Amino acid sequence: MIEFVDPRAEPATPVEPYELAFDPVVAHGDADDRAIGLLANGFQDSEVFLDHVEKALAAELPGAKFHRYNKHNASSVIADPMLDTVVAECKAVVAAYGH
Repeated sequence: MIEFVDPRAEPATPVEPYELAFDPVVAHGDADDRAIGLLANGFQDSEVFLDHVEKALAAELPGAKFHRYNKHNASSVIADPMLDTVVAECKAVVAAYGH
């Protein structure tokens, strides 16, 4: 007789629902209330990738406004002045990491 054993362990941490602080689907108001930042990490083609992300999001979220940012250095964190701008201009951010 063959016995199959599932190698996955039971989760040690209870599952908790994740609630978005900002839901662009139900956000109301002008475009600034639905502003989404697109942050490129500086790797080659990260901005091109975000072009596709923006197009897909725009199709799902009519009326959303997009702001583009680029760190220009994938090995560093976002600089404080740019972070301040992103926080002031956006309700949510999509960051493109990797290459």
